[in-house]
Amino acid sequence: MEYTFFDFLTLIGSLGLFLYGMKVMSEGLQKVAGDRLRGILTAMTTNRVTGVLTGVLITALIQSSSATTVMVVSFVNAGLLSLTQSVSVIMGANVGTTVTAWIISIFGFKVNISLFAIPLIGLAIPFIFSGNSRRRSWGEFIIGFAFLFMGLEFLKNSVPDIQNNPEILSFLTEYTNMGYLSVLLFLLIGTIVTIVVQSSSATMAITLIMCSKGWISFDIAAAMVLGENIGTTITANLAALSANVSAKRAAFAHFMFNIFGVCWMLILFFPFTHFIGFLVKELTGGSPTDLMTFIQHHSPAVVNRISAESAAGLSADELALRAQYQGMQVTVSYALSLFHTVFNILNVLIMIWFVNLYVKIVTRVIKLKHSDDEEFQLKFISSGMLSTSELSLLQAKKEIALYGQRTQRMFGMVKDLVHEKEGSETFSKIYSRIEKYEKISDRMELEIAAYLNQVADGRLSYDGKLQVSAMLTMTTEIESIGDSCFHLARTVIRKQEAKVEFNEGIEKDIDLMFKLVSEALDNMNIILDKNDMAESDLNKSYNKEMEINNFRNQLRMENIENINSKKYEYQSGIYFMDIISECEKLGDYVVNVVEAVKEKRRMN
Repeated sequence: MEYTFFDFLTLIGSLGLFLYGMKVMSEGLQKVAGDRLRGILTAMTTNRVTGVLTGVLITALIQSSSATTVMVVSFVNAGLLSLTQSVSVIMGANVGTTVTAWIISIFGFKVNISLFAIPLIGLAIPFIFSGNSRRRSWGEFIIGFAFLFMGLEFLKNSVPDIQNNPEILSFLTEYTNMGYLSVLLFLLIGTIVTIVVQSSSATMAITLIMCSKGWISFDIAAAMVLGENIGTTITANLAALSANVSAKRAAFAHFMFNIFGVCWMLILFFPFTHFIGFLVKELTGGSPTDLMTFIQHHSPAVVNRISAESAAGLSADELALRAQYQGMQVTVSYALSLFHTVFNILNVLIMIWFVNLYVKIVTRVIKLKHSDDEEFQLKFISSGMLSTSELSLLQAKKEIALYGQRTQRMFGMVKDLVHEKEGSETFSKIYSRIEKYEKISDRMELEIAAYLNQVADGRLSYDGKLQVSAMLTMTTEIESIGDSCFHLARTVIRKQEAKVEFNEGIEKDIDLMFKLVSEALDNMNIILDKNDMAESDLNKSYNKEMEINNFRNQLRMENIENINSKKYEYQSGIYFMDIISECEKLGDYVVNVVEAVKEKRRMN
């Protein structure tokens, strides 16, 4: 079949639909995912074993490891799963996908989830046009989910039809007698075919067809199955292209897990396939090598005749041969499925002990390019099981300290925004990062507050409850600092839209105010991080707040004089004072945090 430029564009468009579906689904998840969904996922992945079981269950239900890994990448992108949790779920997906192989072997079919894509869009339409924002977000999630599977289906249909025309691969028979080199070659072929057809199950079907026709032996077919394990990782990596760095790491962890698994299997390849052959012989009475021997002992004409779809016109001897032939095909099918299942289970049992090592490796390989790529998830606490009350308070303290550092980073972005050329690409990127941080700040406040409320509901002393109250105040005030940073960024945007320019004097005064606020934030974070707060730290915060207030009052007076003396336009003065006043508010929030820390320490 001739492959035209139009077919190529169709392939690219299919990929685009897939990636767009991934993006819409991920954004919808971020909007609708409250503590309930996060809690369910956290409970399902509390440790490596439950994470693996979750992956097995989901993949067995939807019959697609690709779909499971894409969902996992989406959950990581939305901050619902940590990288460590995602690795264990992905490991489970590799075992779950072997259920599909058994269904192909036994029933010869696979549920096509893309059939539900259009009905899903129909279901989502009322949500999309709903006046309720939460329902609209659910609609976006459902439509993204539908687009994702439509894109996957279009991808499969946009490539040369290898699955229905396996004759394309018949020439490969010539390369099956090169020993271990043939194993490596067909491992590569299995990988490439899986990437092309975008389905590990399709590759399994192709492998079974090639094996049943006698083109390849059971050992070579097993090598193709190993290749399929590598090729299937491409889907998750495609899904991660438009995702954040954590999602990229999750997809890469999937790739690494399968690569390492294939490496140890290649070392034990022939003993392992012989062991599978022994198991199959014990279970079925037949050997996976019988089919190849049968085909070699009969002419191609006989094989073609008995393997035809219809048995009409066959003699009694040919019917007997046909039954024998079909029985051997089933045996090979079972052998390949057993190979696939045992390999993946053993791989998980070995690799499950190295989850943390995988996380360290992928974190080092895929580094943060920008701070906006950071994994925005609570680091020290979760919505799962609580620790002892003392440890819970310590974890919350560390999380609040990290929260303070993130808001300080957000203020640093505001300073960069003020000095960046308005309308430039970098200006837009910085503002987008500030917007993203503001949303994360809101979510962190809710999650930390929910955790502290859980702690307060437990067995705490009166002093412990007062400590929780002080920590809730800290969390609220730090979130207010994040809000102030966002308001500052919005003021800069409004100034840009109004085409207002600041002169050198205004910019110098803003820089001085920003310097004072930065010093206040530095001191706040030092206090949050310390176990003991010295009186000098507290005095330093109060003094810095007085400096900010006095400087604000000074600039307010000077602003009136400068406008009257025509040093700059009235509108410039308005935006200038908006920025200065917001900085003064931010300074107040900083002192409120420090006061809450002082109150908490008094209770210790």
